[in-house]
Amino acid sequence: MDGGTELNLANAQEIEPHQIPEYLVKTYSWAYLRPASLVVFDNPFVTSSILWGNMLRLVRAACEEFEPGQRIMQAANAYGNLSGELARTVGPDGRLDVIDVAPLQVEHVRKKLADFPQARAILGDVASLSGHMYDGICCFFLLHEIPDGTKLQVVDALLASVPPGGKVVFVDYHKTVRAHPLRPVMHFVFRWLEPFAYGLVDSEIADLAGDRDSFTWRKETFFGDLYQKVVAERRMTGTEAREAAE
Repeated sequence: MDGGTELNLANAQEIEPHQIPEYLVKTYSWAYLRPASLVVFDNPFVTSSILWGNMLRLVRAACEEFEPGQRIMQAANAYGNLSGELARTVGPDGRLDVIDVAPLQVEHVRKKLADFPQARAILGDVASLSGHMYDGICCFFLLHEIPDGTKLQVVDALLASVPPGGKVVFVDYHKTVRAHPLRPVMHFVFRWLEPFAYGLVDSEIADLAGDRDSFTWRKETFFGDLYQKVVAERRMTGTEAREAAE
């Protein structure tokens, strides 16, 4: 696939000067901005428990959308094994950039990716990518943690960062089937710990896109509809499709 414009991030440690968003400081400092958070949350037992045993399944669902040799971006660090699996997926001829707005998270994922020379972590805000292009982007459990207005900015920024034939893969929460036994539990979790989640589960991710018609959309749900994978692939013109096939 033609990856579009070359990344102007050859030796980048930071995309652009920025501050940690106020909503992150107020709402999620306990989860992402304290060193103790790394010890508490980033271990296989906890990450698996938080997702009710579905962590590995959802990581596989995300990784299967990408190929060796691609240049891909992970929008924000995620606890667990996602970054390593994405690095393995693109392989030594590919490139993985993990972009996160929190310095603590960037340093943490750099250590986790130390054995993958094709991967790096960059400090920056994925809502302000400014035209950096990737073959594919993985947005894994980010949208439910950001305010609704920021959801729109992030979705549009990610979609604008893939060329024709490129894709953005969103994996996140979804509204459960009515009879789901965890429905009341998740209502409690969303109300008290994830205050921005309802802006996601009460909407379709495609409806958050300002340029949705330039993409084909497909959605798959998991675990009684508690989780979703939405793939947005930028449409090709006839000429672009023929050139990609050659």
